[in-house]
Amino acid sequence: MIFAGDFRKGTTFEWDGVVYSVVDFLHVKPGKGSPFVRAKLKNVMTGQVKETTFNPSDKFQVAVIEKKEMTYLYNDGEIYYFMDAETYDQIPLNKESVEDCLNFVKENENCTMYFYKGNPFSVYAPNFVELEVVDCEPGIQGDTSKSTNKPAKVETGYVLPVPLFINIGDKIRIDTRDGSYMERIK
Repeated sequence: MIFAGDFRKGTTFEWDGVVYSVVDFLHVKPGKGSPFVRAKLKNVMTGQVKETTFNPSDKFQVAVIEKKEMTYLYNDGEIYYFMDAETYDQIPLNKESVEDCLNFVKENENCTMYFYKGNPFSVYAPNFVELEVVDCEPGIQGDTSKSTNKPAKVETGYVLPVPLFINIGDKIRIDTRDGSYMERIK
């Protein structure tokens, strides 16, 4: 059990049959009245965010979230298959669960899958990936300024803004947390 007064960022707990993760919290002690905890919570299954207040003595059941390294194998339209490298079990997931991850992960690459009570609910790509540019306007030689960008499509189909000197065939490093260009790989 965990008390609302013990909330920290990233704490996961079960409330009314739903698992939440604490995104942000604030302990408030007003001049008049009793103290309370204002929290921003994220539903780990749906991603929905809501704000609410709690009495610091409110108790909740701690939710244990497991994470495993999984290998993305292939898809057959709307179903995407991942394999546990230790047990070789294959887990099928629908497109909505894996859409953000697949912007950055190719077949036979690893990603992190989150489970609650043995059920997968989310898949995340590594924080940094290296992908090849497959489509963009021709680069301008000698232009290394970072002030202007052009759209570029990488091998997974994701489109992001890159500097003008990037060409088709260049490998670039991408920060998957915000989908931004980091650097060209030589």
